[in-house]
Amino acid sequence: MNLFRLLGDMTHLLSIVVLLLKIRTVKSCAGISLKTQELYVIVFLTRYLDLFTKYYSVYNTAMKLVFLGTSIGIVWYMRYHKVVKQTYSKDEDTFKHYFLILLSIILALLIHRAFDVIEVLWTFSLYLEAVAILPQLVLLQKSRNIDTLTGDYVFLLGAYRALYILNWVYRFLMENHKFRWIPWISGLVQTALYADFFYYYIKSWKNREKLKLPA
Repeated sequence: MNLFRLLGDMTHLLSIVVLLLKIRTVKSCAGISLKTQELYVIVFLTRYLDLFTKYYSVYNTAMKLVFLGTSIGIVWYMRYHKVVKQTYSKDEDTFKHYFLILLSIILALLIHRAFDVIEVLWTFSLYLEAVAILPQLVLLQKSRNIDTLTGDYVFLLGAYRALYILNWVYRFLMENHKFRWIPWISGLVQTALYADFFYYYIKSWKNREKLKLPA
């Protein structure tokens, strides 16, 4: 465990806290993409299969259970909570996310470390996580009116991935950790997708303006 990994995990956890705060306190999921949240459930379900086969530490197990449990809980709130589900922006959340699932499956079958079920599903989860934010970003571009908690949530998600890249660089340079190009490239693609959002988020924060994305 190094500082970048810890900060990455805490930033990821904070993003979930912000989203749950919006859903539980405000009783609203306006501006949140259900499709992105469903993709994250698939990501965590396929990545954390090693919960049943390997033990690393109490911290590792606890964080996996938290991310998996909260992602399922968020989807439940958005789909079934009698108040929250009425605030879902269904007409704006139109990205065809099943194409992302199909593309990630094909890539995982073609490009992987080892051809067995656990490894292929782990690779699939990396590819899918890299693009899972796309429905959310498209929804925000359509809505143009982004509340503070939603903007903070997306920013923290992007910051988590950027910190994880720094964690990999640190481990490669300081811990002789071998280069694993699949997670590195997936992480870089994922971070790059946030670049435009980062620019407008920081700009709005600096100018104390409401966050708006160009169409």
